[in-house]
Amino acid sequence: MKRTTYAKYAAAALAGTTVLAACGTESVGTAPKDVSTFADTIADTSWVPRKVTVDGKDYVLPGKGAIKKARIIFRPGAADPDTDGGESGGSVGCNSIGADVAIRGDTVKVSDLVRTLMGCPGPVGEFEEKFVGVFDNDLKARLDGPPGARTLTLTSPEHDTITLREKKPPALKGTRWALGENAYLTLTKDNTVTGSLGCNTFHGRATVKDGTIEFGRLATTRMMCAGAVMKTERELAGILDGKVSYQQEHDSLKITKAPGKSVTARAE
Repeated sequence: MKRTTYAKYAAAALAGTTVLAACGTESVGTAPKDVSTFADTIADTSWVPRKVTVDGKDYVLPGKGAIKKARIIFRPGAADPDTDGGESGGSVGCNSIGADVAIRGDTVKVSDLVRTLMGCPGPVGEFEEKFVGVFDNDLKARLDGPPGARTLTLTSPEHDTITLREKKPPALKGTRWALGENAYLTLTKDNTVTGSLGCNTFHGRATVKDGTIEFGRLATTRMMCAGAVMKTERELAGILDGKVSYQQEHDSLKITKAPGKSVTARAE
């Protein structure tokens, strides 16, 4: 078993927090023979770790909150010897995890693993310890199921396993997108939008087309809030105005009004 490095901060690519800027052929049940094809089938997809089996005992990811937060993403690439952790990883419900990953055939080589140092008591903490102990290894991978509902099984040289399920990206419309503390928006199929700027709520028209969202004039409530909150509200309102571009990647949504004016939301 390789030594696991513990770091106060995991790779920045794994932060996944809301940021407000200043104004193929797939083989089922085994690894495809083509090396690059198998790497492509599991890379840049959100995988939810559901079970770790160590010495024949199963540890299941507990609680809806942990399941909602947990995700592992594989981004294979050359390891940087001067940087702790890498662009692969995510969370199993508590700490953030970063690692370097190389995929060769059906082997997923995980190295230079780091994680944050939050205390994770109870079953979630126990699950995380078991997960990290198996994950930091040279793992044999097996992929089962149809696209959109696949199961990925990783097996260590000690024959311990991690079972992960594919996580479908949330729908753009109908999902509540968190924009920050108490701020969110929900786009509807009727080309409308509702939400909160952090204090005041709003509603209005919003038309999605060709990678853009065109917001109509938003009607908001008129409550007075703390100065910092009102400043953030004005910045958000400035972004959610007129035609903006958007990019959705997994469970994050970046809305850009202009260079230097954007907000990244997270699906709730």
